[in-house]
Amino acid sequence: MKRRKFLKNSTTGAAGLISAPLLASCNESNTKLATDTIEEKIIRPVAVCTWNFHNATAKAWEVLKDGGNSLDAVEQGVMVEEANVDNQTVGKGGRPDRDGNVTLDACIMDKDSNCGAVLCMQNIAHPVSVARKVMEETPHVMLAGKGAEKFAYEQGFKKEDLLTEKSKQQWLEWKKTSKYETIINIENHDTIGMLAIDKNGDIAGACTTSGMAYKFAGRVGDSPIIGAGLFIDNEIGGATATGVGEEVVRTVGSFLIVELMRQGKSPEEACKEGVRRIMEKNKDRDDFQIGFLAINKKGETGGYCVHPGFTYSQYTEEGQINHPAGSFMKG
Repeated sequence: MKRRKFLKNSTTGAAGLISAPLLASCNESNTKLATDTIEEKIIRPVAVCTWNFHNATAKAWEVLKDGGNSLDAVEQGVMVEEANVDNQTVGKGGRPDRDGNVTLDACIMDKDSNCGAVLCMQNIAHPVSVARKVMEETPHVMLAGKGAEKFAYEQGFKKEDLLTEKSKQQWLEWKKTSKYETIINIENHDTIGMLAIDKNGDIAGACTTSGMAYKFAGRVGDSPIIGAGLFIDNEIGGATATGVGEEVVRTVGSFLIVELMRQGKSPEEACKEGVRRIMEKNKDRDDFQIGFLAINKKGETGGYCVHPGFTYSQYTEEGQINHPAGSFMKG
């Protein structure tokens, strides 16, 4: 009896010793399985851009759905608006500076952190493509003014008059008062920024603008500045900005948002914090608009802005949708 009791107790004890680790292992496996299931909710490919430029995201989606890479997608996507003369904030037809010259800024960044930009460039309709040439064909990141224009001609780009009659007449009317003001939202949303993830999970971004209407000659905002108007980290995600570029530059906005996502914030949370920091530096001002747009490695997107009105266009296999962004100031 004593021997049987000893064996029973020994068996129970051994079973307890074995079952505890096994149970813990099973629990860890189940937890890991649940975590993996959540993490595997990945959206790709996907293209997003600032504002409701649905033709731009549609073009980017054409590239992505056929297996194209994210860099080609963002370039071809924003080129749609660079060529759209009805869009007076980007490319050909953009509103001029106060001297009557249309000057364009753009940048582009790929999955490997290669980047290129052109600043204050005249007479070339597609600055984003020149920026890509700077990235791929030179040892530099930025070319400006006449140097950028000369480089574009050397790369085969054609000279064009970018000032349309509509923009010219509006400029002449503006000259009667020469009042410089930054109108919020649609009338002066001075950028298209685009982010994309391709089927391989690689991220790229592009940003292009004609800048603020009737700006001082030579003015450059955030749009062509890597880290301000655009930033990509292929391990984490990407961000881009629109609005009054001077305020975005002061906080290195797009880089900040990517770093906030690195710390675990969602794209929307990161954009919200980016706006909060800008407003913290402008406690006595609310007369400008800033909109941030971000995407993380899983393909989740989010945006946030100062005033109500900023939206962003998204295209995935589920179709195209325009998202209204949350705002710091409530309408």
